[in-house]
Amino acid sequence: MKIRLIRHEAVPKTGSYEIRFPDGRPSRFVYWDDILGRRLRPDLVDSAVAERAAKIFARAEQHKLNHAGLSQQM
Repeated sequence: MKIRLIRHEAVPKTGSYEIRFPDGRPSRFVYWDDILGRRLRPDLVDSAVAERAAKIFARAEQHKLNHAGLSQQM
């Protein structure tokens, strides 16, 4: 089972990264905006930071899934 990282960009230079789980859990989103003046929320970052954060989170969750699968097999 693989976690998927999906980039959404409905409006140019703004969007989100969706972390989609294969086990049915709700997706997690990391939102970003590359135009500083449009960032209305304090938790918005630029696309590079959002991508990095989404990848770190996805890798950690994938690691948990991989180890949970190994534990069940033993």
